[in-house]
Amino acid sequence: MGKGRPTPKRREAQGRRRSPVTAPTNRKEAYKQARERQAAERARAREGMLRGEERHLPPRDRGPARKLAREWVDSRRTISQYFLPVSLILLVVLWTIPMFGGQTGMLLYSYAITILWPLMIVAVVGSSLWVAQRVKKEVAERLPDESLKGVGFYAAMRAMQIRRLRFPPPTLLPGGKPVLPKR
Repeated sequence: MGKGRPTPKRREAQGRRRSPVTAPTNRKEAYKQARERQAAERARAREGMLRGEERHLPPRDRGPARKLAREWVDSRRTISQYFLPVSLILLVVLWTIPMFGGQTGMLLYSYAITILWPLMIVAVVGSSLWVAQRVKKEVAERLPDESLKGVGFYAAMRAMQIRRLRFPPPTLLPGGKPVLPKR
């Protein structure tokens, strides 16, 4: 059974496939087109990163081990994730106490500097070590063929970030429920 039409010549087939090329007439126009193409590519890559597409992620975030680390950290609340907000509040309070607190303010200031800061740092370091150890153990159990190099540090650093500022964005809520997509 035939196809009902003659086979097109190669010249005709190639001619149909080609689209007219609008080459820039000068260098300024060429740069403008190149910038527009690069901007469009960056926008596509950013959208892909925000969706969590593996091929658009930077190398430090790629791979199943890193994805598991992100999900493990995002599905839990840790002490270290409150470090930055508490530090900011503490700094503001410590700057205002000596100005308005008088003698009592200076005493509170010295206690905060000698006791509260070191306590906070010990808590964050301990929490980070615990997170790193747990994530490495989890990756080793679930993904035995994956390298553990840097996974613990990656998880500890992610755990210290403010949840809204984490990149790629969290896909799980604390407790393990998936994040609903924004409309």
